[in-house]
Amino acid sequence: MVDWNLVKKLIKMIKEEDITGLAVEEGGVKYEVRREKGEVVSSHSLPAQVAPPISPPAEAEEEGLAAITSPMVGTFYRAPSPEAPPFVEVGDELEPGKVVCIIEAMKLFNEIEAEVKGRVTKILVENGQPVEYGQKLLLIKKA
Repeated sequence: MVDWNLVKKLIKMIKEEDITGLAVEEGGVKYEVRREKGEVVSSHSLPAQVAPPISPPAEAEEEGLAAITSPMVGTFYRAPSPEAPPFVEVGDELEPGKVVCIIEAMKLFNEIEAEVKGRVTKILVENGQPVEYGQKLLLIKKA
């Protein structure tokens, strides 16, 4: 869970102390704040166990499918940058821990990882599309 009070304190500290960057790890969460061209930018990365587990719908379970869902509200991206190839395509084989997409929330880019072994059968969201918490992003046929 993100400690927003800590994030606010780090941003305040970087502004007041006139430093260019600061990184702190607390409770298994890494927080990084840095100054870029007069702006303060913050980011954090959550440990894999913080992300909610995949919750496949009942009808998908019958077919041996699992859905990867969004753990937050944000913007869905299939690739790490506009020039880069997508993390996954339909038909790709996945292993647990493989990054399948990024969700941008509050200028932070959060990698979403597969939690089951299988093959991507359908990508349900278009690149750059807003997503809601719990929204299905991809379907995976479990191996």
